[in-house]
Amino acid sequence: MKKILIKYIPEEAIPLVEYLIIEHKINLKIVSERQTKHGDFRRLPNGHMQITVNNNLNPYQFLLTLIHEIAHHVTYQKFGRVQPHGKEWKTVFQHLMLPFLQPEIYPKHILPYLANYLKNPKASTDTDVNLSLALREGKSEDGKNFIFEVPNGSVFQFKEKLYKRGNKRRTRYECLNLENKRVYLFNQNAEVKLIALNK
Repeated sequence: MKKILIKYIPEEAIPLVEYLIIEHKINLKIVSERQTKHGDFRRLPNGHMQITVNNNLNPYQFLLTLIHEIAHHVTYQKFGRVQPHGKEWKTVFQHLMLPFLQPEIYPKHILPYLANYLKNPKASTDTDVNLSLALREGKSEDGKNFIFEVPNGSVFQFKEKLYKRGNKRRTRYECLNLENKRVYLFNQNAEVKLIALNK
């Protein structure tokens, strides 16, 4: 297990993660990138539980996603079927994440954002812009830009559709879908592909 985990999570976190995997009999599968999610937890038709995590995440994202999904597993074991990200899951997730909040595992510039997020964790870390950017070390994927880096009025691609970036509204950006002419709100940390249009 250690040989596999060392490729994906900070080394100092391995003993804690190994303990959780053994203690809760977790079936972990590392999978190719999925556009819509970083990881998931599901009950298979044979009754076994399975956790999947995307293989393209950096060690800090991977670890947080893994513990997020382990929290689903433990919540299911303890409480059965409850709200996916309800109070039971939040309590379990906070409890499981606490031992990882140390500078040997998460860099000091990430820890304050992580601690703040854990006060009331949401379904996706991407909804917390500051934490999301800190976890990604402020770098977007190759060939992509964060929406806040895209000049106003520029055209960009997101999930195979073209949009034109508009004004910022408090924390999100208004963007016009060029196909259906509707305006959508994008989080600041959305990663998009800038399109150079021929003039």
